[in-house]
Amino acid sequence: MVMVVVFSRYVPTGTEPTQVGYSTVLDDLRNNRLESVTIRGDEVLGTRKDKRSSRRSIPRPATNWLIGQLDKAHVDFKGEPPKQPNFLMQLLLQLAPALLLILVFVYMLRQMQGSAGGRGAMSFGKSRARLLGEDQVNVTFADVAGVDEAKQEVGEIVDSSKTRPSSRS
Repeated sequence: MVMVVVFSRYVPTGTEPTQVGYSTVLDDLRNNRLESVTIRGDEVLGTRKDKRSSRRSIPRPATNWLIGQLDKAHVDFKGEPPKQPNFLMQLLLQLAPALLLILVFVYMLRQMQGSAGGRGAMSFGKSRARLLGEDQVNVTFADVAGVDEAKQEVGEIVDSSKTRPSSRS
């Protein structure tokens, strides 16, 4: 939704005035082809008598001279303040990268903590192992039949625990 709003902000709506040279504006003024002119900050928006629109940026000192020339040629002109960007849109564009980084950071933290089932990278202290008593052991020597080395190692462990004195007193 945010991307659509941002994208629609920069997509041109309607017909954009064509960018013309300053000499073209003066030529149109001298040949009486201009119908109206709007001066907005450093920008001149002109409408010709054939209904074509044009736009041109002009230097500040030339503005007063151009106003005098427009008055002499009896061209309808008006001045407008420069367009100010929308405050909320500017705020959103300034905060968007920071908010995106925060969201990525929170997502990564949740993944590391294992919010879905406790199996994340930071769940090493939360072992699911259970201590089984002797009556709960279901694996017998018959279950590992055919693995002679395993039988032999288990037998050695049992023998060594019988010969070692108990540490409990």
